[in-house]
Amino acid sequence: MSPRSGQVAETPSPHAQAGPDPPGRGAPGPDHAHTVAEFRELGRRRLILVLALTAAFTALEFAGGWIANSLALLADAGHMLSDVAALALSGLALWFARRPATPEKTYGYLRTEILAALVNGVALVVIAILIFIQAWHRLRAPEQVHGGLMLAVAAAGLLVNIAAALLLHAGAGHSLNIRGAYLHVLGDLLGSVGAMLAGAIILTTGWLPADPLISILVAGLILAGSWRLVRESVDILLEATPAYIDMAAVRRTICEVPGVEEIKDLHVWTLTSGVVAMSAHLIGDPRQTSVTAEVHRRMHERFGIRHVTVQVDPRPGYPLRGRPDPELPRRPPES
Repeated sequence: MSPRSGQVAETPSPHAQAGPDPPGRGAPGPDHAHTVAEFRELGRRRLILVLALTAAFTALEFAGGWIANSLALLADAGHMLSDVAALALSGLALWFARRPATPEKTYGYLRTEILAALVNGVALVVIAILIFIQAWHRLRAPEQVHGGLMLAVAAAGLLVNIAAALLLHAGAGHSLNIRGAYLHVLGDLLGSVGAMLAGAIILTTGWLPADPLISILVAGLILAGSWRLVRESVDILLEATPAYIDMAAVRRTICEVPGVEEIKDLHVWTLTSGVVAMSAHLIGDPRQTSVTAEVHRRMHERFGIRHVTVQVDPRPGYPLRGRPDPELPRRPPES
């Protein structure tokens, strides 16, 4: 602590402890058994299983879509192929994020998860646009589709995607990276449902535009979910205030702490999914020695923020402990 600073305190590194999940997003209460780190590890193990399931079925769906000449199946297979890459990227990011912090990277590699989520979101946007373009061509020039084969392959895909979605659901609320993989799987699930519906329509009525029209609907749903993922990833990388944090409420809470007179600087941001940080530079009464501890307690209890850094400086004019009163005569220097 410098002689000019009243109090400086910082909580342990996010590698040492993880705070509770954000309020409003399935945040666990005080007695909840799972920590964010445990959910992340559970998500990593399940991600590997989902990757194996998705890779195995992608080859089957490509073959079925090619034989049936179905855009809906080929679009879903293309989406699933991107999922294989996306799931592998997510798993790699989860592994990389576990590496310890270094003097050069004091937060470690936590944000590799957010970078992976951003890449996955952008990939989903591109896939949706490509499906729109191909569907437009199919609407202008409909092509013959094998409805029965299309329906059978789509039904198998639906079962695979339901299993994958159930495996990833638990971790989706605790990691933006896992949520990116989960959205990929949900997109596949919707694609399978759409392909089944298109196959049933073509098989019973022979109406070929059902294939591209349902592909457009599925692509629109994929685009909506992926855009949100991209926006949230960019917000974290720009260190924006988390959407569920009311900065006015944070400021009021700090001002209510005895000894705090003014807030000079206040920041709240997300390091990675489930790890929120706050820093504040306060002006206060240096005689109040419990300011930093009280701010830390209130941030944790009211907002779920455990990585807190607070600096408290006295207002000019306060006598500083451990320094001589300028009005008292000074001892002459020793010879």
